[in-house]
Amino acid sequence: MVQVHGDLDMATSPELQASLQHQIDAGERQIVVDLAGVGFMDSSALGALVIGFKAVRDLGGRLRLAAPQRVVRNVLSITTVDQAIGVFDSVEAAEADVSPAGGTAGG
Repeated sequence: MVQVHGDLDMATSPELQASLQHQIDAGERQIVVDLAGVGFMDSSALGALVIGFKAVRDLGGRLRLAAPQRVVRNVLSITTVDQAIGVFDSVEAAEADVSPAGGTAGG
């Protein structure tokens, strides 16, 4: 799991992308990004999430987003990123979805 806190913007998006890549390089194929501590997200952060999503998907894995605050959820919805990457109300729900026995419904 990748936990994120603070603003996700041009200054912090490279760190997010590096964290996702580190998880992938370490062999993780089921990644949950905990967004509960994020109060702002810009397009560079969306790009980092999409890059991570595609990288893990290309290896047969899945990336899910968990517990976004309302403003972040709105950004994901407006940009339709939530149609490609599953968004869940809690980390537990996202983890259940990425587990081998998990379903495909969003939270």
